[in-house]
Amino acid sequence: MALTKTQRRKRIKNRIRKVVSGTEARPRLSVFRSNKEIYAQIVDDVTGKTISAASSRDKAIASSKGTKIEIAALVGKSLAEKSKKAGVETIAFDRGGYLYHGRVKALADGAREGGLKF
Repeated sequence: MALTKTQRRKRIKNRIRKVVSGTEARPRLSVFRSNKEIYAQIVDDVTGKTISAASSRDKAIASSKGTKIEIAALVGKSLAEKSKKAGVETIAFDRGGYLYHGRVKALADGAREGGLKF
């Protein structure tokens, strides 16, 4: 029997999480994408703490107009600024089972523009 979209994504996500793990020196940038919004957070998996987070629902970003790809880039830049303040420079990128394309790629490029290294 064929897998549903969510089952397929969950299987891919588990495969990625076997390899990508966040440490204190190099935390993980985790991405969640819904049909309308996009969320990203920087996580230290050793302690289980979220260092910084940003989403398209933040007031500064939600008020701006543009396509979903442009908004995803703003989320990446915002997350980069917040993580710089928290002292994070390098990260491991976790695409969360989504293809590295479109909004996920725009978020990663925005984070790179903001100064994060992956």
